[in-house]
Amino acid sequence: MIDGFSANVIGILGSALIVSAYAYNVYAETVSAFVYNGTNLIGALLLTLSLMVHFNLASLLLEIVWIIIAVGGLVKAYRDQAGLRP
Repeated sequence: MIDGFSANVIGILGSALIVSAYAYNVYAETVSAFVYNGTNLIGALLLTLSLMVHFNLASLLLEIVWIIIAVGGLVKAYRDQAGLRP
């Protein structure tokens, strides 16, 4: 099991990744959907892991939605790159 301190470090790292992805999306001249959605996915997974120690239902639900959106974005990026979209 993860101790409270480690959960906080993991959560802070996840938050930093999500904020970094947002800044990347706002300030980069061109945005890679793989980098943007992948960074969001990893950040949301880390925050979800930290929530297993410091549980908060509202935050957990938000992270689940964030994960779903990020996975959807990665699937869309893959399909776009592979020419699979109509």
